[in-house]
Amino acid sequence: MKEIKITDLSPFKIGQKEDPSGRTGCTVVLHDTGAVGGVSVRGGAPGTRETDLLRPENLVQHIHGLFLSGGSAFGLDVGSGVMKFLEEKGIGFDVQVAKVPIIPGAILFDLTDDPAVKRPDAQLGYEAARSAYEAPAFQMGNYGAGAGASVGKALGKTHSMKGGIGSWACRIGQVEIGAVAAVNSFGDVVDPATGKVIAGLYEGNEFLHTEKQLLHQMEDTDTNRFKGNTTIGTILTNAALTKAEASKVADAAHDGLARTIRPSHTFVDGDTIFCMSDNQVPCDTNALAAAAALCMEKAVLNAVLSSASTEEYPAAKDSHKKG
Repeated sequence: MKEIKITDLSPFKIGQKEDPSGRTGCTVVLHDTGAVGGVSVRGGAPGTRETDLLRPENLVQHIHGLFLSGGSAFGLDVGSGVMKFLEEKGIGFDVQVAKVPIIPGAILFDLTDDPAVKRPDAQLGYEAARSAYEAPAFQMGNYGAGAGASVGKALGKTHSMKGGIGSWACRIGQVEIGAVAAVNSFGDVVDPATGKVIAGLYEGNEFLHTEKQLLHQMEDTDTNRFKGNTTIGTILTNAALTKAEASKVADAAHDGLARTIRPSHTFVDGDTIFCMSDNQVPCDTNALAAAAALCMEKAVLNAVLSSASTEEYPAAKDSHKKG
């Protein structure tokens, strides 16, 4: 196994764009000729677009990209901007009278009541798509869909830390696989190698451990902290997959969330993972599923460890918290 950059998966183009405030944004992944797509939604509060068409029994076999965005449901408008850009390039599903770009996506909740923060919209999606072609790059931390992300929400904003966006990829023989994750979880982020919290719910200089806090307040009724949650991401690979197999790989990638985010897949998270396959290299799907979970695990850790502190949230790399 050789570690590579997510941008080394050459058929895929990645673009990111942030609001001028730097407190929300979007990330897009594009594929000129269309990739086999799959999706797995595990969280209880998802916000998604075009996920039904990824069901294996449905007509369309390829997607031309996907988006991950902040802005809660308002951020779904990002997909329209990506579609507009690709239509101008003549990319899409040919319906004779037009080529319709197929762009599924998912959103996370980073809304704020600050009027200076503009929600991700079609224009931001258009600009992110354009950057994927004109200046393809991927920056981890406070960028794209991770710009406004935070983690550890059980006691509210003043006890939360900075989340972000991260990636990790590898090459095993001829198979290439990578993950992108925008980490904005209700729960804490844990390093599975040590079992220690690296970012999450805290008070003073101590981590409070979200799972323990939830168990202690089992009989409380006010645990619906809907503001600020959801981890979203995608697996990218050149492995040959059917639509059904792509969804199962996305399913397996959720193991990476479960290893690193505690708790994950809660009623107040909309945890959603896509899979995009360039459909080139035959391989064992069980092995690929295991690799997908590993890539997602490392992408989550990189998202948090790459993020920088803001006025609102301390970052893991600046923290000396214990517990």
